[in-house]
Amino acid sequence: MSVLLGGTLVAFVLLTVLLMIRQFFSTGRLKSVKNRHIVVTGGSSGIGKCVAIIAARHGANVTIIARDVDKLEAAKNEILHACKNKDTQRVEYLSLDVGASYENVEKALADLEGTMGPVYMLVNCAGTAICGKIEDTTIDNLHYMMRINFYGTYYCIKAVTQRMKASREGVIVLTASQAGLLGVFGYSAYSSTKFALRGLAESVAMELQPYNISVTLCLPPDTDTPGFAIEEQSKPLETKLISQTAALVMPEEVAEQLFKDALTGKFFSTVGVAGFIQSTLCSGMSPITSFSELVLQMLLMGLLRLVSAFYLISFQRIVLNCMKMRDKNKKSE
Repeated sequence: MSVLLGGTLVAFVLLTVLLMIRQFFSTGRLKSVKNRHIVVTGGSSGIGKCVAIIAARHGANVTIIARDVDKLEAAKNEILHACKNKDTQRVEYLSLDVGASYENVEKALADLEGTMGPVYMLVNCAGTAICGKIEDTTIDNLHYMMRINFYGTYYCIKAVTQRMKASREGVIVLTASQAGLLGVFGYSAYSSTKFALRGLAESVAMELQPYNISVTLCLPPDTDTPGFAIEEQSKPLETKLISQTAALVMPEEVAEQLFKDALTGKFFSTVGVAGFIQSTLCSGMSPITSFSELVLQMLLMGLLRLVSAFYLISFQRIVLNCMKMRDKNKKSE
């Protein structure tokens, strides 16, 4: 056991060093968003609001989209205070259920572009998570997550791409999750909706690359947002214990990385060692946006598969121990 732990520690240190090297070589020139129009769905809280604030600091005109008008108004005031040039920058909000109807989304975004200008950058952050084993997940909850997480993203991208292609420029961000690359106990429905976003991101990236439109897939870990607090309420014990093997990340950190990666044209956007491991292991046939990243993926896939085995074994032990504990409690009743 000590040898196993020692080997894992060495691998962790090595990966940390490699991650630092990767960050150094992959730092590219950020595209300017000054006076550009950036639209952020899920922009009234969490990662979305943090992205909107960062965009305002960089001189962009910002529109945030969510459903709750009170939260939107409060977020708008925060974003206005962050503006680089308060005299010229514009910040607006739109109350819209992005997953309810494509026709509504299409009309709303077309009207928005008429008043705020063409959408240069679309950041899809609207999403929700309801946890539970597959037999405990209601069909209504499955449809609800698919509607917000997948349809809401698909509809918004579909609504803006034609005009982006006409202008031959743009940036599109899809916010998935680390659970979009790894199935986890209690996430059978949620992971399915996030896995779907990867397929969407890769397909759209190939479609839009000739038009100078970049696509970024953000894969945040557990992040300290209002949505995460709600998610915690439905998590089975196994899911909570697995989640606790990694630290909770602040939304500002995720948003900063997302913003930088999107404006340097990277496909995957991750934070931390775990995110680096997953995106490297799962890179497969994903778009190649950096030669240095391609080399690292080629060199590390074998080693990272071994590291991932340690993670998976520890997760399986958690699940087995919880099952044994429940069986023991039943017998003692």
